[in-house]
Amino acid sequence: MGAIWMAADNRLEGRVCAIKEILRDPHATLEAQEQARAQFHREASVLARLDHPNLPKVSDFFTEEDTDILVMDFVDGDDLGEKIRAAYKETRFLPESDILDWTRQILAALEYLHQQDPPVVHRDIKPSNLKVTPSGLIKLVDFGLVKFMTPDERTITVVQGRGTIHYTPLEQYGGDTGHTDLRSDVYSLGSTLYHLLTNQAPPEAKVRFLHSESLSPLRTINSSVSARTERAVHWSLSLHPEDRPASIMAFRTALFDGLFPDDSGSPQFVPETPREWLHHALGEPVHRDLAIVATLLIILAIIATFTVDPV
Repeated sequence: MGAIWMAADNRLEGRVCAIKEILRDPHATLEAQEQARAQFHREASVLARLDHPNLPKVSDFFTEEDTDILVMDFVDGDDLGEKIRAAYKETRFLPESDILDWTRQILAALEYLHQQDPPVVHRDIKPSNLKVTPSGLIKLVDFGLVKFMTPDERTITVVQGRGTIHYTPLEQYGGDTGHTDLRSDVYSLGSTLYHLLTNQAPPEAKVRFLHSESLSPLRTINSSVSARTERAVHWSLSLHPEDRPASIMAFRTALFDGLFPDDSGSPQFVPETPREWLHHALGEPVHRDLAIVATLLIILAIIATFTVDPV
């Protein structure tokens, strides 16, 4: 489909950029190639308008013969796939706290993309497409399969493709004939988190469809992961889109705030620890928890003083 090059900008001395070349189908008719060129320019202009700290900036685009070119920021650092391989080699797991810090940034980037008009669905979220800069900033670096959702739900894609198999939901298997939407990114992100937390990519969706037991519960592989994180990740990995979080925001509130749908579909807080249960039961803000516990202990001590029989 193409290649990505690291390049020096001859006009802006010292600037390093990434150049993505996208090859068109050489067997397509002349009319189809012209349509593809016009489509590329429309979509590249949308990408060039995106401006978010967790996304590389697209600074230019042009066409040379049968190749379309995107010029964007070069992102230095290791991708998360490299971090998984290093952890696996050292027989350790990446810290859940680090993964959740990265996840907050990824969620912010996806919320920004999904709130565009029309919404932008990435469709290829995976560890190797997520880079950590030396300063700790996460960048979602590849727009190869990006899709723009139009009001009548027609799909428009810069590069024809199906994503990467272990992170691709069932509805995306049909390529551009499949009905992908915002929940497809939720699935891909959940698959990425599963891989980060276990050092194992989840089974591909079609295998899970045929063998439901093929996806091991996350905490059976890495027992140090919190129950809430496991529950949120498995929710995002639901095979049917209707069974997943409806939005990136819904996934965020489950993962970080413990809000999961009850039988009626309404958000319901699920406490993970006795401390959270106490907050929920008393309806108190988190920063007052120690004062609440201390007060209860003092009251119990006073009661005990007056109820214990003297020796």
